Order: sequence, then C-alpha cells, then structure tokens
Amino acid sequence: MYPWPLLPPFSRGLGSATATPPRGVAQVSRSPATPPSSAPGSGPCEGGRGVCVAYFLRRQRQRQRRQRQRRRLHPAHRLLLLLFLLFLLLLLLLLGMAGYLSETDFVMVEEGFSTRDLLEELTMGTSQASTGEVTAFFVADLGAVVRKHFCFLKCLPRVRPFYAVKCNSSLGVLKVLAELGLGFSCANKAEMELVQHIGVPAGKIIFANPCKQIAQIKYAAKYGIQLLSFDNEMELAKVEKNHSSAKMLLCIATDDSHSQSCLSLKFGALLNSCRHLLQNAKKSHVEVVGVSFHVGSCCPDPEAYAQFIADARIVFEMGAELGHRMHILDLGGGFPGVEGAKVRFEEIASVINSALDLYFPEGCGVDILAKLGRYYVTSAFTLAVSIIAKKEVLLDQPGREEETGSVPKTIVYQLDEGIYGIFNSVLFDNTCPTPVLQKKPSTEQPLYSSSLWGPEADGCDCVAEGLWLPQLHVGDWLVFENMGAYTVGMGSLFRGIPTCRITYAMSRVAWKAMREQPLPAEQDEDAEGMCKPLSCGWEITDTLCVGPVFTPASIM
Repeated sequence: MYPWPLLPPFSRGLGSATATPPRGVAQVSRSPATPPSSAPGSGPCEGGRGVCVAYFLRRQRQRQRRQRQRRRLHPAHRLLLLLFLLFLLLLLLLLGMAGYLSETDFVMVEEGFSTRDLLEELTMGTSQASTGEVTAFFVADLGAVVRKHFCFLKCLPRVRPFYAVKCNSSLGVLKVLAELGLGFSCANKAEMELVQHIGVPAGKIIFANPCKQIAQIKYAAKYGIQLLSFDNEMELAKVEKNHSSAKMLLCIATDDSHSQSCLSLKFGALLNSCRHLLQNAKKSHVEVVGVSFHVGSCCPDPEAYAQFIADARIVFEMGAELGHRMHILDLGGGFPGVEGAKVRFEEIASVINSALDLYFPEGCGVDILAKLGRYYVTSAFTLAVSIIAKKEVLLDQPGREEETGSVPKTIVYQLDEGIYGIFNSVLFDNTCPTPVLQKKPSTEQPLYSSSLWGPEADGCDCVAEGLWLPQLHVGDWLVFENMGAYTVGMGSLFRGIPTCRITYAMSRVAWKAMREQPLPAEQDEDAEGMCKPLSCGWEITDTLCVGPVFTPASIM
C-alpha cells in the first residue's frame, strides 16, 4: 500500500481504495499498482484536497439550485393562483366590497327612524356639549338619493344620468351616485379632481363648461377626459391647440325666459349659427359628436324639452351633412327636486319620451344623456340652525295698544348662516325659507311677527321675514327642509369659515336595494308627519321596470 494519507471525510467507510467516489466527484481511472504522479506540487495530499474542494463547491451549487426550484412555482400552479386571485376580485365586486361607498361613510338606521329623530339626537348632543361652536349642520338622507335614482330609471329608461357636481359636491353624495353608476358633469378642474379622487374613471366625466380656461383644457387632455362642450369659435381654437383627442358637444341656446334660472343669456349657440360652427370644427379637425342644451333651472313648461329636442335633430342633420359622426344627445337638466313643484317630474319625463320616440327613435344609434343636480339632492338634505341672538322691536302703530292692551312688536332673530352662504337661494332663486320648529309649540302659545337675519353686518342679509313664530330663545334650533341644492360648499367665504358639518344616514333597506337586492313592496307614507321617514329607496310606484343598479359604460 502507498503511504498517502486517508482521503477526506467523504471517502470514509468505503470498502476499499477503489470504491466509487460519491456522486459529483470525478473518477480517475487508475491501476491499483500505479502510484500517483510524483511531480512537484501534485502529491497525493494536494490532489485529495483539490477533489474535496471541488466536491463541496459542486454540492453547494446543487443545493442552491434545488432551493431556487422549490421557490419557483410550477407554471400550472401559477395559473391556478392567478385564477384564484381573479375569483376573489370578482367576488369582492359582486359583494360590493370594492365599491365607492362603505357602511362607515354613513349612519345606518332602521325602518321607521325619521329625519326628525336623528335631528333631535344631534341637537341634543350639541346642546349638552355647551361649547357654542356648532351653530348649524346638515342631515343628509342618502336613501332619498337612491329613491330618486330608481324613479329616474323607471321614468326615463333610455336616458343615462350624469350628476352636476356644482350642485352639491359633498363626498357622501358623490360616493352614493358613483356607486349607483352615474357619470359626472364637471364645470372646472376642481370638480374633475374631486370625482377622480374617489375613483371615477375619465370615461364617465364630462367637462361641460362651454367657456374653459386653457390650463383646465390641458388638465382634461392629460387625464383622459375627452368629452367637452363648446358654443363659439374661440373654444374650438383653444381645444384644437390643447386637446387634440377631444370629442365635442355643441351647446345650443334655448328659450328659458320662464325658468327660475336662465342660462341662455350666457351659454348656447343660436340655431342659425350652428352650421358655421360645425364647418369650422371640420376644417380644424375637431370632432363634434353630439348636441347639448339646457332649458334652465326648474323649467315650468315641459313642452320646452320637446321643442329643443326637435332643434337638436336639425343640428344632428347639419353635422351629418358635413361629415361629423353625431351620436350623443345631452338633455341638460332643469328637473324639479322637490315634491309639490309646479310641474311633476313624471310629466316632464312623458314629454321627453314622446319627443325622443319622434326625433331620436330607439335603435337610431344616439346615446341620450341628462345632467341632473337639484333633482337628486334637494330633498335629501335638511338643515338645522340655532339662534345666536334676538331682539324685540316695538312697532309704532297708533291705537293698536288700546285695542290689544299691549304694544305691538316684531322679533328679530339672528342666525350664523345667511344669504351669502347656505341661504343663497334667497338671492338666486327668490325663495323665502320657512323654518320648522325643532320643539313643537302648544296651540296656546301666542305667535309674533318675526324675521330671520344672517350674521353679516349689512341690511341685505335677511333670510326670511313676515313669519309668525312663538317666542324663541337663543340656542333654540330651527329646521329647514329641502336644502340640498347649492348649499354645501357655499359657506360664507367673506368670513372665511368652513362649511357645515354633514351627517349622512341611510336605512338598511336602502343599503340593500343599492347593493342589488330585490326591492320590497311599496308602503304607504305618513302624510301627517312633518318629516318623512328616512328613504329606503322603495317609495316608487308599481314595480321597478329596470335593473336596480344602472351602470353606464364609457361615454366614448
């Protein structure tokens, strides 16, 4: 035997010197009688150590390779995991867990719990706090918004509703309408940013202001908002230069002289100028895809819609002659938001449906839109305002004291909100807000001539006068119903104060109805109640003739 040292540990236990080395070690073919080379530096000790190092390095690489293989999923396993994740995502969407609105966004109430009940709880809590800081707040019944939506779908099944954000930009309203699948009509960059912030895709947004800043046109182009409106050549030039992929709606003028708020003084192209605008758009390679109009707020004449739908048909024919692909008709707004309006929504819907059947029959390839604001939110919001000051003013009426035995007087109450803020409807809509007393007075209490004034130091900030109210005190709460339109976000900017707090509420039935649950049967409402129960989304006549949730596709 040759006197070389024992092999490294991996050879121990082998039967003989000629035993097969472990796997991974190169086997040298050698006769048992042939000694190893005696060349310098290649002695048996050196050769054995080299084989040992090579073996361990190779084993380490094999071990690392196996570990990597264990960590790497088989392609079939990867496919199964992907399918499982897609299934979970679909399940979340079906359950509504990935929607815009969650149960943490509002107060869930049971059936029979009225707006007044919630107001009493909130005002009581505010009074007990005794800080004097909260002098006004809103209660928003989101179930009323759901009910209005179902009613709209029933009465105007061919029309896709878009919400006018300027009317009420509160997050609760935007979220519930986005959950219901509405698109959004925005007048400026701030409104576009707001609806995009809650996750509304660009395909459901209309930049509906016919007069736009160049910076805001660039914003729309950057974020993929393609549908814009125009009514003059200057807007065409701005859009051509700053938004090459825009799709335009030509806004036509209307005779809205009888409406509560007239818009045609500022917006809209006359019918005899539409061909010229369409020709210029064609020369500028600006794509005009439809027509829009607006009859003005609270239009008292339903037949106005029929007249302007007929005018829109004429403009459609002009556009088709010039090579424009016209396929969108925007009916605008003007729908009433309260019960008891001069013209009921159902009457307007009947006129619109008849006009659409005549001028844009079903199957003609035209997509019908409407931009609604007051309709959705007016009746959903109730305002509570506390009295912050009062004074009695004696009336100089000779002979009256002798008849009644007391000096006639009027009481002036001051609120922390006025016509430059929440009560701006006094200026713009020529209304006289009438309060509902939080504490119902007894029939024996005398009534006094009263007026309500805002906080500004001028003689114009009068909210209401000519009221007959019982004796009220500082800290008492007054309730104003139907306060959802153009009130939220309209705080007194002159004083730099934030807008009022909003408490959102929805009944459990309304929540389930919005989540694609079957609607319960209609129930009778209490006609005598001052405040209706929080809407459940089911106070609509007959059976809903469309699916409970309407999700319009992209408007492009």
